[in-house]
Amino acid sequence: MMHFAHVINPVSAPAAAELSRNQPVTFESMRVAQEWAAGRVRVDLLSAQFPEDRPVIPGFFRQTADLRRSVLDLAAFSRPRKLPLLRDLLDRLYEESAAEYLIYTNVDIALQPQFYLEVARRIAAGHDALMINRRRLPDRFEGVKDLPKMYASPGRPHPGFDCFIFHRDLYPRFQLADVCIGIPYIEIVFSQNLFCFARNFQLLDREFLTFHLGMEIFKRRDPELLNFNRGEFHKAIERLWPDLDSRRFPWGDKNFLYRMIRWGLHPAIPIRLSLALEPRRWRS
Repeated sequence: MMHFAHVINPVSAPAAAELSRNQPVTFESMRVAQEWAAGRVRVDLLSAQFPEDRPVIPGFFRQTADLRRSVLDLAAFSRPRKLPLLRDLLDRLYEESAAEYLIYTNVDIALQPQFYLEVARRIAAGHDALMINRRRLPDRFEGVKDLPKMYASPGRPHPGFDCFIFHRDLYPRFQLADVCIGIPYIEIVFSQNLFCFARNFQLLDREFLTFHLGMEIFKRRDPELLNFNRGEFHKAIERLWPDLDSRRFPWGDKNFLYRMIRWGLHPAIPIRLSLALEPRRWRS
């Protein structure tokens, strides 16, 4: 039986925060998807959390060892936010699970009931890594009680990367630097590792397998945290440089003009990096 371990980072959100509505929807959707997969796919639901966040985590999650550091331990910010480092979350996923395939999603990303079954089908077809883009749903839904309506709502596509599935054997090669979650560049760093090391990667950018409440595409981010993650992105890319090949990017097999347009418009595929990699195509 195929075995998945799926980790998220729950947060004790204030009652007025958006996460106070979205996070319970994520929790319940993961439980439902796990139940749908029962008997066909083994799914372990894991949380990686700070000690103060344990009270909000449902009992059907297995809590990994508490996180011991955050981005605040690495730099000073005028508006401090205790954001975990991506590699600390993935270390717990890798070290505290024996699952063959590992899954990370943002905590505001909910699953359709068939999520794990469809992921298993794609893996059985020969893929060792996947990324799945979410659908954007209107804000009119009130919470868990509206989950059946959310399942039925087609929503709209979103270009960003926020759901990552990969074979556990890939993880020891990852170069993530100290990028923190909740801020742009996490999706770029994560995806570039999959492009480098997966043997048969697949992007699902139009499937309805995950969703998020809220129609926005871009949010305003703290510029200091953004600059911190940008610096960590450059560190990660420097370490990945020998393995980078834009032919492994989504649409990497298309002609130059098509590639440049798609990558230039995409928020998670840096156009400067893409152009810097062009000479590698000419030499092989």
